[in-house]
Amino acid sequence: MGKLFYVMGKSSSGKDTIYAEMLERKELGLKPFIMYTTRPIRARETDGVQYHFVTIEKLREMQEKGQVIELREYDTVYGKWYYFTADGDTIDMDRHNYLALGTLVSFQKLRDYYGADRVVPIYIEVADGNRLARSMKRERKQAVPNYEEVCRRFLADQKDFSEENIRKAGIVRRFRNDDDRQICMDEVAAFIEKEISHS
Repeated sequence: MGKLFYVMGKSSSGKDTIYAEMLERKELGLKPFIMYTTRPIRARETDGVQYHFVTIEKLREMQEKGQVIELREYDTVYGKWYYFTADGDTIDMDRHNYLALGTLVSFQKLRDYYGADRVVPIYIEVADGNRLARSMKRERKQAVPNYEEVCRRFLADQKDFSEENIRKAGIVRRFRNDDDRQICMDEVAAFIEKEISHS
């Protein structure tokens, strides 16, 4: 029976880098569980890697077909952006282990959909000051930096990933990513290996 390892954390916690590293570690044998978004693709992103980047029309079409498991709407300075998870024909949880990346809310919906015994949380944690500094550094690399959006995301994450919400989601284990990223990645990999060996 396969498992879905779900990486999450506030913005600029390093979750994208950790997600990519876990997929590259062939010994783990993880397949990507790729989610969808209607937001514009960012610099250094690739369609079908970080997300499936789709139009709102495509989202509506998938909703009509009953393929959407969960859907989140964000009111950004650019307008409404949607992030969602769909159960497509590329997922075979009976034969493979998967790795997903997303939010606390989507983790809970996937856990409810597939079962708590099959969806395993990997929560990445970074001190707020470090996260804000990383967010600003990343935004400077964009063609048109938008610092207002950085601030909006930072504040939204404080609310979305509140201690109360983390507790309600049943997340106990946390992985610190403030200093040596390699140590954090090795800890996550060891945790995944142990979970797979016990399934």
